[in-house]
Amino acid sequence: MFALDTPTIILIVTGIIGLYMAWNIGANDVANAMGTSVGSKALTLKQAVIIAGILEFSGAVFVGSHVADTVRKGIIDPQLFAADPMILLLGMMSALLAAAMWLQIATYFGLPVSTTHSIIGAIIGFALVSVGAAGVDWSVVSQIVMSWVVSPFMGAIIAYTVFSWIRRFILGSRDPIQATLKLAPFLVMLVMFIMTLVMVFKGLKQLHLDLSFEAAVQLGLVIGIISGFISRFIISRYIKRIDPNELKERASEAALNHVEKIFIYLQILSACFVAFAHGANDVANAIGPMAAVISIISTGTVQLAVPIPLWVLVLGGAGIVLGLATWGWRVIETIGKKITELTPTRGFAAEFGAATTIVIASKLGLPISTTHTLVGSVLGVGMARGVASLNLSMVRNILLSWFVTLPAGALLSILSFWVLKLVFV
Repeated sequence: MFALDTPTIILIVTGIIGLYMAWNIGANDVANAMGTSVGSKALTLKQAVIIAGILEFSGAVFVGSHVADTVRKGIIDPQLFAADPMILLLGMMSALLAAAMWLQIATYFGLPVSTTHSIIGAIIGFALVSVGAAGVDWSVVSQIVMSWVVSPFMGAIIAYTVFSWIRRFILGSRDPIQATLKLAPFLVMLVMFIMTLVMVFKGLKQLHLDLSFEAAVQLGLVIGIISGFISRFIISRYIKRIDPNELKERASEAALNHVEKIFIYLQILSACFVAFAHGANDVANAIGPMAAVISIISTGTVQLAVPIPLWVLVLGGAGIVLGLATWGWRVIETIGKKITELTPTRGFAAEFGAATTIVIASKLGLPISTTHTLVGSVLGVGMARGVASLNLSMVRNILLSWFVTLPAGALLSILSFWVLKLVFV
């Protein structure tokens, strides 16, 4: 037997905590992207887990950020710990552990919460006990609090508008099938336009596709127009295969069912883009504290930005898939079934609202939470059908969990920091 030195033990413990964090990201955060698709029965739970797992893993490992801020979002100045890097190292470990524990608690109750906000709350906690309140940039914290309102509100308004339009001009038309043939290609064009911008702004930074806004819009329009023409061809072929006897009455239930089936493909497409963009942008950042620990162990110094080793991204991607496959159903069930009843048209409107909000917020530089945005979009679809269609008790529980996230992360981080300090110092 050979003895392990302290840095090696810290590295092993950090790897375990990082895997635990990634598992919880998969169980809570990743489940959001596919919740509407499962709720509307566009995908089975098994299909959603497989698709989201592949896309999130690919986004995180191959396109995700390979450089992370030492301290997420600039909440505290890393140079405050330059004289004693060990304090920052233990702080990052405690933040990672605390965020993971809070995510697991939220997931157990099926509550969708923000991974980013969990990490931020945890960092604030260890900062308070290590450098004091003066070391925290409270203006950044206030921006995060603002995002609790901005993200869901924008998502809700856009989803409400889109679903109201679909209900009026397609589902409520005299001939829903022909209305779908006429109008769905324009929706496809819009979806592909928006999703291209999502990729350019949020998902492809590491490929150095630094397009100007005008160039991104032009690329989005080209992809959107081509996709619109292709979708019209596919929809027309689908309609030709429908038994005419099913459509004796143009606005019959059978006709509406066929419209919903067409929207299944649109919903799956939008959900896939959201999942890939999430993996590329958010997941790698969530395991940033792990990279900070590794950097301090390797260099013995505090750096403003640190590289994320490939094995950390792979570990994160693997943990995400495991979390999604084992516990993801809890949050998927909440998003898809417990807020409001979803159909493919409603699910599409929610995903469209979330993706559009991500693009607008990114362009305007507004603080954003993918989780809050998607939940707000689902609420918007529900509101379009009236307040009675919403499960208000579940909505209340979700909102409460959002407000509790920062203080819960902070409290758990303080406790974790004290324990780790006793063990390693």
